[in-house]
Amino acid sequence: MSTTDGTMQADEKPDALGALSARMLPGAETPIVPRATISGRALLGVIAIMTFLASLTTGAVMLVRALANEWQADVAREVTIQIRPVTGQDIEMEVVKAAVIARASPGIAEVRPYSKEEAARLLEPWLGSGLQIDDLPVPRLIVVRIAPGATPDLAQLRQTLGEQIPGVSLDDHRSFLDRMRGMSRAAVVLGIGVLLLVLVATVLSVAFATRAAIATNRPVIEVLHLIGAKDSFIARHFQQHFLQLGLKGGLIGAGCAMALFAVAELTTSWFIGAAAGEQFAALFATSSIGAPGYLAMLAQAGVIAGVTAATSRHTVKRTIETIH
Repeated sequence: MSTTDGTMQADEKPDALGALSARMLPGAETPIVPRATISGRALLGVIAIMTFLASLTTGAVMLVRALANEWQADVAREVTIQIRPVTGQDIEMEVVKAAVIARASPGIAEVRPYSKEEAARLLEPWLGSGLQIDDLPVPRLIVVRIAPGATPDLAQLRQTLGEQIPGVSLDDHRSFLDRMRGMSRAAVVLGIGVLLLVLVATVLSVAFATRAAIATNRPVIEVLHLIGAKDSFIARHFQQHFLQLGLKGGLIGAGCAMALFAVAELTTSWFIGAAAGEQFAALFATSSIGAPGYLAMLAQAGVIAGVTAATSRHTVKRTIETIH
């Protein structure tokens, strides 16, 4: 055994290299990338938050589309006949005549004229209670419901009403349906944009975290290169580490979002029985995203985990090339 420092270092270096290489081999207990680190916990929180936001966006878009489709289906099954008061004409007789003409049209399931009292109640939110409708030129309304699966000739019905009743108009709510479809498409486009931003933010976060992990473990990576470890072996360890982080964070975020929607659905069922239940049910006839929505959230957790692993592997390979 030599007594000089240089000889001791020369003798001890192979032993240290062998011990370190044995510790870093695949069968070793100590992983290449430490699991319990501050940066790892921070990345786990970021992934959970990103998945939560992505799941909220997906659930909201699916809920908006379901509501929009339900409203469109309800509105498309109804048309409205409006009869304006005309001097010298008995509006009550005109209402009866319009109802008879509508009932005689093929494909019409129900015709319901609104009485003067019902018309007054419709105006109460704007004009107040106790309204004397006879003193105002308020048009009378007739709601016509179309039979399921039927396609009535609304153009012919509009022409017949116009020929026999002065001051009449038929509204098929086409403009409202077009606006509703536009809003539904805008919600989908907005949701896709938010999801893309979440994915970009996740990729950037994982890339930065991977580079930080490589910088922290650079001596270990250099030793592995010295003992002949391939880049794919090192990249696989980083990929497995970040895949576990991504899957855990994704499940946490998706689970929180699913719990939030489940609580919202339960709360809605409570509101339905309250005093404002009818109004709430009219606006939000369904507040459940259903099984497809929950499955989509779980799928998003898997997608984000996969994106995390793929980003980590790509970043490791590109970064290791600079270490050679």
